Amino acid sequence: MATDWDIRPRASVCAQCEAEFEDRQDCFTVLRFTDEEGYVRADHCAECWTSKPPDDRGVSLWKGLFLLPPPPEAEALEENTAESLLRRLMDEDPESHANVIYILAVMLERKRQFIERATQNREDALIRIYEYRKTGETFLIRDPMLSLDELEPVQEQVIALLGSGEKQSKEPTPPTEEEPPLAGSPGGSERSPEGDER
Repeated sequence: MATDWDIRPRASVCAQCEAEFEDRQDCFTVLRFTDEEGYVRADHCAECWTSKPPDDRGVSLWKGLFLLPPPPEAEALEENTAESLLRRLMDEDPESHANVIYILAVMLERKRQFIERATQNREDALIRIYEYRKTGETFLIRDPMLSLDELEPVQEQVIALLGSGEKQSKEPTPPTEEEPPLAGSPGGSERSPEGDER
């Protein structure tokens, strides 16, 4: 079964009318869970969403801006970045690395690379749903609810894993709420796309 974060990134066309999204066009995203495929993402243009909104609102929904991907850039190689380390740990074993993965996600949110779109309360965990601003990918991150006593050793572990690739403060606390929930969304703390603009 696919990992929690292995979800199709933002589509380039509307899931209903199949019209191509234009740069900076409003789009509406629904995240659903199915037994066959796990988490499935669908993106809709504003016209389809308004004229014929989907009956199934899924586990979360949010409004965002479609941004054309920038042209590829030559990037200097680093030993590790917060993003590459998060991806590697989630591929390897997300359960045993849950604390480190959560801290990395918070770091990426503070750097405005991740946008928290919603939270989902499961029986065994609180899941934070993030969207990666650059690619539109969706990441589901378990919040381990670390106490202050548990936080410092995890931060030290993150700094050691990042090495010289990232210089981060020792206290990556989550940012304050800036975006209100999207009306009519089931559960969680969905936010509007304020801040999507680069």
